[in-house]
Amino acid sequence: MDIFVSFLLAIISSMLIDNVVLSRFYGICPFLGVSKKVNSAFGMGLAVVFVIVLSTVICWPIYTYILVPANVAFLDTITYILVIACLVQVVGLFIKKYSPSLYKSLGVYLPLITTNCAVLGVVQSNSDLQLDFLMSLANALGTSVGFLIVIVIFSCIRSRFESSNGPKAFKGLPIALMTAALMAIAFMGLKGMI
Repeated sequence: MDIFVSFLLAIISSMLIDNVVLSRFYGICPFLGVSKKVNSAFGMGLAVVFVIVLSTVICWPIYTYILVPANVAFLDTITYILVIACLVQVVGLFIKKYSPSLYKSLGVYLPLITTNCAVLGVVQSNSDLQLDFLMSLANALGTSVGFLIVIVIFSCIRSRFESSNGPKAFKGLPIALMTAALMAIAFMGLKGMI
């Protein structure tokens, strides 16, 4: 029971309290670029969830059972990038085949998942913190679902601002950055809860 509680707390912590976008600013490029439409934001969020979780499931054993025993742990970053790049290609092919409209709306941001700091940051922090497999998986789930939640909320707010009348100086990116800042403040308010 104690392991289950720790697992859930790790997910909630990395999802809401230590949100990768709002507290560490990882993945800010797709966060700002794809969030103009809710469907695109949701699709990007799901793609990031899939890539982060699967890359953690693949990279943790590679690091633990191959790189560390062979004394080549310094090759972890390049190994992670290769695994992530392969996964993004698979996700891209899947989305292109089953949802061409989503593939077109994601545009250049889908291949950018390969270099998304959030994806690499999760896998790298799992090995840097020497988390076991269960906690690595909790970190991956929490971080990726947190990314999904934040990008969808941000997209909903942003679409409301696009259709409203406001000062011309605040249209587009300025209001988006102010919204992101207010969301970061709101999520940081959760820090003392757990």
